[in-house]
Amino acid sequence: MSLAIRRMVLGLVFALAGSGTLRGQGSAPRPPLITLVEQTSGTDALLQAVSPVSQRVVWASGHAGTILLTLDGGGTWVTRPSEAGDSLQFRDVHGFSGREAVVLTSGNGPLSRLYRTEDGGASWSLTFLMEEPAGFLDCLDFLDETHGFAYGDSFDGVPFLLETKDGGRNWNRVSAAALPAAGQGEGGFAASGTCARAAPDGAFWIATGAGGNARLLSLRSGAGQWSVQEAPVVRGDAAGLTTVAFGAAGSGVALGGDLAQMEARTDNVLLTRDGGRTWAAGGALHLLGPVYGSAFVPGTTTVVAVGPGGADVSDDGGRTWRALSDQTYWAVGVAAGGVGWMVGPRGRITRIEW
Repeated sequence: MSLAIRRMVLGLVFALAGSGTLRGQGSAPRPPLITLVEQTSGTDALLQAVSPVSQRVVWASGHAGTILLTLDGGGTWVTRPSEAGDSLQFRDVHGFSGREAVVLTSGNGPLSRLYRTEDGGASWSLTFLMEEPAGFLDCLDFLDETHGFAYGDSFDGVPFLLETKDGGRNWNRVSAAALPAAGQGEGGFAASGTCARAAPDGAFWIATGAGGNARLLSLRSGAGQWSVQEAPVVRGDAAGLTTVAFGAAGSGVALGGDLAQMEARTDNVLLTRDGGRTWAAGGALHLLGPVYGSAFVPGTTTVVAVGPGGADVSDDGGRTWRALSDQTYWAVGVAAGGVGWMVGPRGRITRIEW
């Protein structure tokens, strides 16, 4: 997919507290109270990724070389110096602590890079530089403090997948023998950093799209081969899956849409109740257009989905949804205990409290 398509630009906040009953269903449970709090990021850049380490330590990143860190739950966001000034787009970030993090930049060829910090972002070490002119990194995630994967668009008939076993200090490409063949033009959407996701059961998942493709790649704990499942969602040149997330008791969602239909409803919600062994269509979203990012409240079946059309929340793992906000967001992350952050255009950061 071209860089131009990837750069497509993809208010009043609704604070929803249930009345205790749903109309016509007097015994329905009350949805949990959710409070949205706008925070001051100190930047006007488009923010595309957020990584809560805890309810106090959170990393965020985006365009114009923007990397942000808070150590007080977002009361104060501090801009961290980035390599190459404002010329890079930091489309994903994974925080391990307030001192250690890995960031991913997206762009054609050498504009796709991976960096690591061990001093809270005061300095960064370049750990991977894309040497293939057609290469394009999309997203990354970690199973634990050492083992992680970074995914990028295919260009040689094989999914481009990097693996690290030392916390992102060194990366190696996964052998083609361990992967299924890539579809023509298949890749990820570098929108929220959540097209690659580690699941609570130790599996690793990748959501793909573009070029008429829509698939889920997965590596089960202890397996040596990656598996692939076709995803029955909307397909097209700039359509497919954009994000995947997992919660408690095997619940998970895979979401996406068509970036060429920003105000339309499409088949873009899949859910699983068995850890991804089987997938089925989920409930219809309130927000129009594609979903860019998603995140579960850890240990629960509550999941948030965000995109240009707003933000939705589901308390039942994606079977039913209700509106959370009509603001545009690109990414969402939630810390254990039920505190999350949504980020988006013009430096927007919103804290979510359950």
